[in-house]
Amino acid sequence: MSSAFIALQHLVPQHALTRLAGRLAASKSPWLRDPMIRRFAAAYGVDMGEAARSFGEFASFNDFFTRELKPGARPLADADRYILSPADGAVSQLGPISDGRIIQAKGRDYSVEELLGGQTGDAHRFDGGQFITIYLSPRDYHRVHMPAAGVLQSSVYLPGKLFSVNPGTAAGVDRLFARNERLACLFDGPDGLFASVMVGAMIVAGIDTVWPHRFQDHETAPVREDFSASDHRFAAGDEMGRFYLGSTVVLLFEPGRVAWNDALQPGAALRMGQAIGVRLSGE
Repeated sequence: MSSAFIALQHLVPQHALTRLAGRLAASKSPWLRDPMIRRFAAAYGVDMGEAARSFGEFASFNDFFTRELKPGARPLADADRYILSPADGAVSQLGPISDGRIIQAKGRDYSVEELLGGQTGDAHRFDGGQFITIYLSPRDYHRVHMPAAGVLQSSVYLPGKLFSVNPGTAAGVDRLFARNERLACLFDGPDGLFASVMVGAMIVAGIDTVWPHRFQDHETAPVREDFSASDHRFAAGDEMGRFYLGSTVVLLFEPGRVAWNDALQPGAALRMGQAIGVRLSGE
């Protein structure tokens, strides 16, 4: 990734471009929608054989981008033994959380507290735990699922920048995932407290959740929600949200809860539902 591309991202009107892309992606006009879908699928090598619907059956480009898959297209590993990948994509980084900080790329890190937006003072609970960052490319399936069973406790939408989140930008922009727009969700379950953070990026038209809540207007102030009195309960592998155009998911676990698979290294391809770590405790 050239430094010129990173410099350009600092200069362009990120939010204006993203809003324009969002309007185009939401269009239901066949003359715009259908060529856009077909050209995107061809350019990025989207596997339509695993999609539940075919060309011509999508209401908008957004509908295509968040397409559901055929039943059985993503078999789940044994959730009694393993932590599951929440999405299709590739490992960006993974490892221990040390002194409250997460590795972003070689020579770059950021704080858990900043990533979570100071959410309910729980950032310290992840110190000494484990994180994994998963990058979703344009061709990937863009629904995000639960890595483990859990009950939603709280969420915070944090407005921010909209830098690209591809590996080149992650290596070149300080604190990228803690600066970009994001939705940080906390869950409690047999694997203790864990976080699933959906990070937005340039031309990501929005983030949607199944509770439901949709953040497609790029709010200017944080939106904090407390779900502790409700019962939003999920099994491992259940859908929790989706991206309207590509992005990144960051998972955080408390100490002593997960050991990542030895085969996982930065750049390793993932499919939603595959085993990415061994559960070290829980029911």
